Amino acid sequence: MHRHWAYWLYSILTITTNLNMAGIIYAVRTTANREDQVVDYLVSKAEAKKAEGVYAIVRAHGMRGYIFIEAENEMAAQDCVARVPYARGLLGRPVPFSEIEHMLEQTKVERNILKGDIVEILTGAFKRDNAKVVRINEVKEEVVVELLEAAVPIPITLNMDAVKVIRRDEQ
Repeated sequence: MHRHWAYWLYSILTITTNLNMAGIIYAVRTTANREDQVVDYLVSKAEAKKAEGVYAIVRAHGMRGYIFIEAENEMAAQDCVARVPYARGLLGRPVPFSEIEHMLEQTKVERNILKGDIVEILTGAFKRDNAKVVRINEVKEEVVVELLEAAVPIPITLNMDAVKVIRRDEQ
């Protein structure tokens, strides 16, 4: 089993590098659109050594309402999920790796956005407006921009997919 699955891998954050461990994958039902918060809670719980026997925590891209935990056994997964806000509990049976493999093999797309770039906003209330990139958050895949036509510069946080580079300031 690969430990370098996709999106949020807890194994990267220090759980394990031993590829001989045969963990069992469990699906955790979550409140819709709260998957990232559940992953954050589970990661902080595991980093505090309160989640023994948990090898990986994965949020599959595009999968709403569920995250996956690789654990030693069902009891370890239940203990990890216990008293976590927005976590509704484990599904009744383990999930075979073959069922979720196609969701987890996402490649990282290289973003070509730099601080100071002039971008066009593609979605939302400011669609088709031009803005200047002030800050980039690679982890959350967000950019903070300031509208060029605005009288007062107001920082707006957008997803990296919501902007397109139209001009680059060469420095």
